[in-house]
Amino acid sequence: QVQLVESGGALVQAGGSLRLSCAASGRSFATLIVAWFRQVPGQERDFVACLSWSTGNTAYADSVRGRFTISRDNAENTVYLQMDSLRPDDTAKYYCAARNGMIRTRHHEYGEWGQGTQVTVSL
Repeated sequence: QVQLVESGGALVQAGGSLRLSCAASGRSFATLIVAWFRQVPGQERDFVACLSWSTGNTAYADSVRGRFTISRDNAENTVYLQMDSLRPDDTAKYYCAARNGMIRTRHHEYGEWGQGTQVTVSL
């Protein structure tokens, strides 16, 4: 089992940038798919981006492609989400998640979750 801890959420103005971090403990990310999801109260948890630790392959939601970048730090066992050109509709709680196997984009396909970090984008 892996424990996931997110950090980096904040209040930022539209057009600004943030970098979220997801640190793993308990086991290595080495064989995992690590993903970021986001959720607004009353709505479903939506896929944002994911990365295959072993291959480096990535996937992005259409709404963030070209603005967000997912990356990893092998030494720190950490996955990052660089968020640029932020918009008010990016406001949400962002969650890190992990699963074994292949890249998937639906939240119910992930079994390991962090507690989330809040991102708020103001006009």
